[in-house]
Amino acid sequence: MITYVTIGALDSEQSGRFYDAVFDALGHDRRTEGGGWIGYGPKGGGQGFTDCHTALCPPFDGQPARAGNGIMVAYHADTAAEVDAAWAAGMAAGGTDEGPPGNRPPGTPGFYGAYLRDPTGNKIAIVATG
Repeated sequence: MITYVTIGALDSEQSGRFYDAVFDALGHDRRTEGGGWIGYGPKGGGQGFTDCHTALCPPFDGQPARAGNGIMVAYHADTAAEVDAAWAAGMAAGGTDEGPPGNRPPGTPGFYGAYLRDPTGNKIAIVATG
């Protein structure tokens, strides 16, 4: 079980606008921020980093953030419509297309996903199953 995910950001505010849009479409929002960190969790939750599932931040080692090749975080959506909305919101907020919404493999029901990169280049997926 994953407790939280930390995503390196070159510009936390720019990346924050991207994740604000994506997570809003999934029923989550910015729970806390400070010192270059931004934390996200379910809407209506607490206001501390302990209430967050995802944190954006500059890397601890002081080096520039860079996307990890082959690393991807997948976020759950309840419906295909949520996948569509989150992908569209992320694209409108500076994301880069890595695979538009659709069934994977194409034409096969049960796994509906979309893939995009944030402004730093980190790859995420939004997925509804069932």
